[in-house]
Amino acid sequence: MIRRLRSPRSGELEPQVCIGWWEEQCFSLHGLSGLLDAPELMAKFGGDGVKHLWESVSRESVGWLRSLHFGFHELDCLLIHGSTVSYADELTPETPAIQLCDRLIRADANTLFCGRSGLTFECWVTPGKLRSTVTTLDGKQEPQEQGKTPRRVVGVGSVGRTQGLATYARYNPGNDDVTFSTVTYG
Repeated sequence: MIRRLRSPRSGELEPQVCIGWWEEQCFSLHGLSGLLDAPELMAKFGGDGVKHLWESVSRESVGWLRSLHFGFHELDCLLIHGSTVSYADELTPETPAIQLCDRLIRADANTLFCGRSGLTFECWVTPGKLRSTVTTLDGKQEPQEQGKTPRRVVGVGSVGRTQGLATYARYNPGNDDVTFSTVTYG
């Protein structure tokens, strides 16, 4: 698959790929991140999972993965795997509104598309009044008003998480509309 992504066939679109949780685990295993030995991977999948990932992804592929983007910012949208806080940040419809609002402000986007949860969903955050203050060693700073524009988090779905089922989100930038689809296969 990596070979195909790196070298699309004639006439195929050039894929845009952003790194996520699994890629971060590869970087950790290969000593290319702040956390060594992939502790999140070990906790979630044990020694067999670590061994399987180590044997499945070559050092050359890890080098290519390092060249990929963290996410894509287009128009007023950000496509990212987890959130601006972490690759492992799983945003869902049950995520508290204040946390969604925080992730949207950090992303500086009106629409944050994220894929870590594997779910398809759309959650709107419509702040009536949002004011933040910062206290430094010099004292309290002037309060800042945050934008009150309605913003949303969109779960983009997944392929392969549930055998035979693919879910995905489609975005139309012309009318800012998001629709969801489900496809069965196999």
